[in-house]
Amino acid sequence: MRIAIDAMGGDYAPQEIVHGALGALNDQQDLELILVGQEAAIKEHLPKKYAEERLTIHHCTEFIAMEETPVVAYRKKKDASITVTTRLVKEGHAQAVISAGNTGAQMVASLFGLGRLPGISRPAIGTVLPGLDGPKLLVDAGANTECKAENLLQFALMGSVYAEKILGIKNPRIGLVSNGSEPTKGNELTLKAHQLLANAEQINFMGNVEGRDFLVGPVDVLVCDGFVGNIILKAVEGTGTGMFTLLREELTSNWRSKMGAFLLLPALKKMKARLDYTEFGGAPLLGVKGLSIICHGSSNAHAIRNAVRAAVKCIEKEMVSTLENNCCSAGVGEKDVK
Repeated sequence: MRIAIDAMGGDYAPQEIVHGALGALNDQQDLELILVGQEAAIKEHLPKKYAEERLTIHHCTEFIAMEETPVVAYRKKKDASITVTTRLVKEGHAQAVISAGNTGAQMVASLFGLGRLPGISRPAIGTVLPGLDGPKLLVDAGANTECKAENLLQFALMGSVYAEKILGIKNPRIGLVSNGSEPTKGNELTLKAHQLLANAEQINFMGNVEGRDFLVGPVDVLVCDGFVGNIILKAVEGTGTGMFTLLREELTSNWRSKMGAFLLLPALKKMKARLDYTEFGGAPLLGVKGLSIICHGSSNAHAIRNAVRAAVKCIEKEMVSTLENNCCSAGVGEKDVK
């Protein structure tokens, strides 16, 4: 099993990327990793002795920064790390690409470098949220800021397949994110999407879901456009961070609180692990002809290590071919997208 990692992508690249890769190699013995980036910079963070037969460096001269315009940078920088990493997957040298760099650039590289699955007009990011009764899949988490109702139908179908085949959720329940649970609530997009989803026999559609239903609601897959999805994702992350900040302040305010905090520490650690995005590692870009795992820009070594674990699981479950087979058999094709 061979995975290519963009070593230059992310706020803490290449140090955290390299350390995460080394940790992943310790987790799985039949794994080989390719670190793509500037060789000298990568080697600065590698130990003097490492398993070169399992960890190799693919040198490239450029990388795309977070603030760069994705399409322009992709066309201009032919030797950028995310472009080269994706090319390795396209040419069969690796089975997956992982990057914590510019998400837009990874989207562009995946679309141009890997192509779309038949029947999918807009690939979408599928991000796992820490639901209180089990994981929730959010689709789309930021790939498409403007969508048509037919795109949301495709997101729902891909999300349903991923939730069942990869996350192990039997007959996953699909919910459409809106500002009210009634079918008549929402904007023009959600009203049209509701009609399509309600008539789709391939999915278990439960109707609209509101903001309060994201973590505790009656659905397993949350469907929305990428603009709304990214706001949901960042809001959940921010809420978790803010909650633990407040807890830390209160539990360390006096000696009585500190004693209580000591007793609560095991439970608090478990709670933090359930809400920590680094535990989930990365999110797959659903709908492209190859496995592309998108990581948070601020991913540390632990997040990268778990992103590799997520990629391994997707490879083992044959995620890409599973999506292709199920999407095609469901009859959702290019003809359905106006």
